[in-house]
Amino acid sequence: MKTGNESIKTVFILSGLFQYGHMDIFLFVAIVILFAVALMGNLILFLLIQLDTRLHTPMYFLLSQLSFMDIMNISTTVPKMATDFLSNSKTITFLGCEIQTFVFIVLGGTEALLLGFMSYDRYAAICYPLHYPLLMSKKICWFMVTCAWTSCSINALVHTLYVFHLPFCRSRLINHFFCELPSLLQLACQNTSQYEYTVLLSGLIILLLPFMAILASYARVLTVVFQMSSGKGQTKAISTCSSHLIVASLFYVTALSTYTRPHSLHSPGQDKAVAVFYTIITPLLNPFIYSLRNKEVIGAMRRLLV
Repeated sequence: MKTGNESIKTVFILSGLFQYGHMDIFLFVAIVILFAVALMGNLILFLLIQLDTRLHTPMYFLLSQLSFMDIMNISTTVPKMATDFLSNSKTITFLGCEIQTFVFIVLGGTEALLLGFMSYDRYAAICYPLHYPLLMSKKICWFMVTCAWTSCSINALVHTLYVFHLPFCRSRLINHFFCELPSLLQLACQNTSQYEYTVLLSGLIILLLPFMAILASYARVLTVVFQMSSGKGQTKAISTCSSHLIVASLFYVTALSTYTRPHSLHSPGQDKAVAVFYTIITPLLNPFIYSLRNKEVIGAMRRLLV
């Protein structure tokens, strides 16, 4: 039978998003509503793309993958955060924290690479329309997605195994609303300055490189678009690309601010505020940005409802 001290060593305590007890019910309701809207929005978009054959194109295949990742993303962090508003203990087991960290890193990294592939899709469609079927064939699309999942799973496994083998001899209180890598490093009683360079390197490769590729590809796209003689073609191209650029900018800027900053510059309050964007706000906005501004998606929804 485990003693009290031994059982404490098997759990972490999450401080939560806010620490104002009198607002717990209100925050719980607000988070549940946001979670439900984000879940339904992404689920509807995912099913719509699967059911409507007119949306069986490379662009919508990648978009369906994004919706699937967002469903998993919010399901990994938000339910636990919401229940903690009504819980006095706010504990999470060592294994649960380890799984949450691994899954979150996998999903975050895969989404970062996927957004980069989506920009390549628009680049190929607008700049090389005649070669588009070859550049974005079904095999290439699946290859992109498989590479993203595989590489980010390996990256997440390496980071998770390393961090959870560190000695946590300080407080078990994680000053966050979920188990995120930078917050866990603050609990380690071992010097992690060398390891932080690997986190920075991973962040630069998985986050910054795709973001730079997106900016470069859209610079080229805009050049081609403004050379078009058709005003209707310009409007459609700009609308499609701007939607993706809005989502990408919101995701990358917030994620980069967390995973490329030195440990000494991290503030728990800022980390939690920034994390809200890529754990709740981005998955919430993604389906609406892509659907409400996309006539093909709206048309598919009308055909499904009629």
